[in-house]
Amino acid sequence: MLSIAEGLLIFIAVGESILGVLGNGFIGLVNCIDCVKNKKFSVIGLILIGLATSRIFLIWIIITDGFIKILSPYMYSSGNLKEYISYSWIIINHLSIWFVSSLSIFYFLKIANFSHHIFLWLKRRINRVLPLLMGLMLISWLFIFPQLVKIMNEYKINNGNTTRQRDIPKSEYIAYQILLNLGVIFLFTLCLTSCLLLIVSLWRHNRNMQSSARGVRDPSTEAHVRAMKVLISFIILLILHFIGIAIEIACFSVPENKSLFIFGMATAITYPCGHSFLLILGNSKLKQDFPKVLRPFSS
Repeated sequence: MLSIAEGLLIFIAVGESILGVLGNGFIGLVNCIDCVKNKKFSVIGLILIGLATSRIFLIWIIITDGFIKILSPYMYSSGNLKEYISYSWIIINHLSIWFVSSLSIFYFLKIANFSHHIFLWLKRRINRVLPLLMGLMLISWLFIFPQLVKIMNEYKINNGNTTRQRDIPKSEYIAYQILLNLGVIFLFTLCLTSCLLLIVSLWRHNRNMQSSARGVRDPSTEAHVRAMKVLISFIILLILHFIGIAIEIACFSVPENKSLFIFGMATAITYPCGHSFLLILGNSKLKQDFPKVLRPFSS
């Protein structure tokens, strides 16, 4: 039986999921239509389509896994459902982080202004950087999937042995989780670094314009301030997402704490939901098309 607090957290998580699916669906649809109209695929358009699609699947995996663990944990005791969800989670989570890292690096190289030779070298080769990230992600999968198969096989053996079940030690479980998320941790670090460097670049430009002796306010200054606010909000949401995932993983050692697990689930979903609306508000085309989608519902 769920408590009132647990029911409220589940309601919040479901609400976030619905908004996240709608927001990401809108982003993917607008960019698909734009690509069809222009008869060409832009790099940023492909990244946004991939990001929106991967996040929709990510939301459904988090919600599905969460509800099974909360309401019907016995479903993981038989069959291959746990194995399927684990494989799906690894693939979709890596793709989602790869797309958002690619988006962050793309904006960083396009907008930021640094004189360092490494930055200038990367800026001239922006179309090669993104495939390189994809290659690094595929390499990380080569290390991750054998470990995941090992964990799944051990789970099956332990679960099938009714006379002697062995609990996985907490230290061993944490080591497995670190191995499984090495690729995600690397991409998260790249994403966070590029966002912080872009904020520094925008802040420098804004400070230089404010201290300019011309006394004329640069029309782009307000846009830069808004961009910094969006980036800071994105970083907060991304950190909350990883905190939520960490809470869900930590609940392995305290499975009876259902409230903590539900809180982690609701926190993890905040990022794929909230960032989709940040993208809509921060992108002029998406922001312009958003009221057109809402118009039939308001009439």
